[in-house]
Amino acid sequence: MKISLSKNKRKELQKKANLLKPIIMIGHKGLTDAVFAEIDGALNIHELIKVRIRGSDKNECAEQCLKIEQELNAEIVHKIGFITVFYRPLLT
Repeated sequence: MKISLSKNKRKELQKKANLLKPIIMIGHKGLTDAVFAEIDGALNIHELIKVRIRGSDKNECAEQCLKIEQELNAEIVHKIGFITVFYRPLLT
């Protein structure tokens, strides 16, 4: 199930994300099962997270972000360089 964010909701989330620091760092080994588990757990707790991707070029970074978005049913809210903000609403 794909999340579709309205323009206003996306702006609101971007404002909230400005105060956040990246809590997940993806290194040169890329997206391992452990990294996916950490991102999934962080989204379950925080709903809105920043992820920093290191050790890859822009194309690899974009591929990894797309994979996270698809596999974890998250939405990319904002992306600057190698830092990406992901959002997945908490299940109530």
